[in-house]
Amino acid sequence: MSRVSAWARAVRHAYERVAGRFESGVQLLEQRYTPLGRFSPGPFEGWGFLWQPALLGFVALTSVVAGASFTNSPFKFNLTNTWFFGEPAANASGTSSLTKYIFSVVLVYGGLLLLMRVWLRLAEVMKLHAGVALKKLWWIFALWSVPMIVAPPLFSRDVYSYAAQGEMTRLNISPYLYGPFTLGQGSNSYTIPVDPLWGNTPAPYGPGFLSIDGFIDRITFHHELWTVVGLRVLEVFAVVMIGYGVIMLAKGLHRDPGEAFVLAAMNPLVLLTLIGGAHNDALMTGFLVVGLGFAVQRRPMWALLFVALAASIKAPAAIGLAFIAWNWHPPGATWQQWRVRLRPFVIGGAITAAVLGVTTLLAGFGFGWVKNLLANGTVRSWAAPATGTGMGLTNIFHALGWHTITLGSVLSVTRFIGLLAAVAFTLWLLWHSETRGWVRSLGLALLLFVVLGPVVQPWYLAWGLVVFAASYHGREHFWLLLLSIIGPFVGMPGGRQLLSGLVHSNPLLIAVALAIVGGVLLLPMGRWTQWSWPEKEPAASDPLDALT
Repeated sequence: MSRVSAWARAVRHAYERVAGRFESGVQLLEQRYTPLGRFSPGPFEGWGFLWQPALLGFVALTSVVAGASFTNSPFKFNLTNTWFFGEPAANASGTSSLTKYIFSVVLVYGGLLLLMRVWLRLAEVMKLHAGVALKKLWWIFALWSVPMIVAPPLFSRDVYSYAAQGEMTRLNISPYLYGPFTLGQGSNSYTIPVDPLWGNTPAPYGPGFLSIDGFIDRITFHHELWTVVGLRVLEVFAVVMIGYGVIMLAKGLHRDPGEAFVLAAMNPLVLLTLIGGAHNDALMTGFLVVGLGFAVQRRPMWALLFVALAASIKAPAAIGLAFIAWNWHPPGATWQQWRVRLRPFVIGGAITAAVLGVTTLLAGFGFGWVKNLLANGTVRSWAAPATGTGMGLTNIFHALGWHTITLGSVLSVTRFIGLLAAVAFTLWLLWHSETRGWVRSLGLALLLFVVLGPVVQPWYLAWGLVVFAASYHGREHFWLLLLSIIGPFVGMPGGRQLLSGLVHSNPLLIAVALAIVGGVLLLPMGRWTQWSWPEKEPAASDPLDALT
């Protein structure tokens, strides 16, 4: 056991050394090769500057929407009647302009880079200077949300699958047994936009989401486009709920609620994938973070109710139930009696059973979603370590001549190991949650289930990052920012097409595209960015002071 502990300490020490150097290197490059180098950190001068990041963020998101609204944009589904603008005409013919295509991609990537820069600097200002009026941040959030609300579904076609599943509930076709193509592949307005990858895949979502999904389909009178609009409105409400929940959580943990709000509700990953992509992860995360807010305010019954509602949307939220039940009593409470320890789990189990029972009754399709929880494993992406490792090993085996070993069999092993590791780490975090901070430990557990799962989707990262927004400690702040910035680019279309288009385009077009992207990276954003760095300490008067 002592040898294992020594090994763990060595790994921890190596991580701290490598991560510290990486973080310092990133900060050095940012200060030396971006306009930040023009400014010297100085005294904070108040919050009157907020209109500048508000406007810059709005311009960035508007650029994303403008680029994605081209009829040949790779960032949305280009089919007639799938949105209100930016779709090809029913009788469209001819070859699309390569120049327009590249301009679309450059606008989107340029807008994304500007948004990342603005949010990163604003988040750093919030970290160093507490006390901003929350009302001002809510107004910035509303302004940034407008482009995403009116944008066509971006970067993913999942919302069309949601709409089709809502229509299936109306027809009493179980989404837990059949995929959307049961409605009629190629002949139904609900199924035409559905990604064929999920066309015959049963739904892994909980009965709570199916109940809401079916209700939206009914109130929109079974109109496919308006059902998609209703789902977008639902996710906007869910992100607002994330904002309120993270403020509750931050106050309960005695953290600055303004910083937590910027890191969570105004997070580019949240805005682009949960609102822009209209993913139901927003609803799950909203219920979860509100439940955690109640938990830190010592209102455990309400906490368990909201987290159970989150689990009725998507199953991973159930991890929160275990952490709340384990930390039901205040820190320092005795755990000698098993009855005292198990009582919160019994109460939590009863509340969860009641919530799932009611939502299952409303949905009307039983508990078939449980066996579908790993349905997204049909996606094989290098972005997921467990899947990427399996794909790499299979290539090595085949190169060695072992062709009898199939990719499916290797993936089943590597994915099982990944899931087993996630469970083991989560149990360790749960056991040590009182000393580490249980909310922070829960955030890490949620991220581990994503990273070690069979597939990593950008919007999955929001589960843990939103929790971390109000509970991070030390270097976790750096990783929160890094994952939030690179997350939206994971699996995003357009990059390869952009490079291919530039190679085959005329030099003038290449120069313009590079000038736009380079200009976004080097554009000075204003004097307010100097307040995102700690003030420089005065130089020592005696050279010997610098050595002490």
